[in-house]
Amino acid sequence: MKGLLTSWQVWALGSAVFAALTAIFAKIGITEVNSDFATFIRTLVILLAIALMLTLAGNWQAPGAVPMKSWIFLVLSGLATGASWLCYFRALQIGKASQVAPVDKLSVVLVAVFAVLFLGEQLSTAHWVAVVMIGGGALLLALPI
Repeated sequence: MKGLLTSWQVWALGSAVFAALTAIFAKIGITEVNSDFATFIRTLVILLAIALMLTLAGNWQAPGAVPMKSWIFLVLSGLATGASWLCYFRALQIGKASQVAPVDKLSVVLVAVFAVLFLGEQLSTAHWVAVVMIGGGALLLALPI
């Protein structure tokens, strides 16, 4: 069991499952609510849930112990997350979940490209083929066929 909890693959799969449920729950939940307000509600729930998890696990840290570089990039990440959620909920309110979610997952393609450009990561030819396939699949799912 301990091996599973330290496997990035297990956590990534969990992320995918919860992201899928996010799309379904959000699509149902925003039917009679402004998408921006729905994002606000979602954010409050996340804030409370994370605070509870930090408390139960004893993982709170002193803000002063966090390096300035980490603060800057975590704030930028938070702003990007907020913008992503606002766009995602608006798209869900307007479109079909089965089309919005795959387009949202074009972030996988963008992460691969950005990781190469900005982080110096390298992808093998097989990985680039997979990235292109993910992008192509997301675009095909988005088509109004």
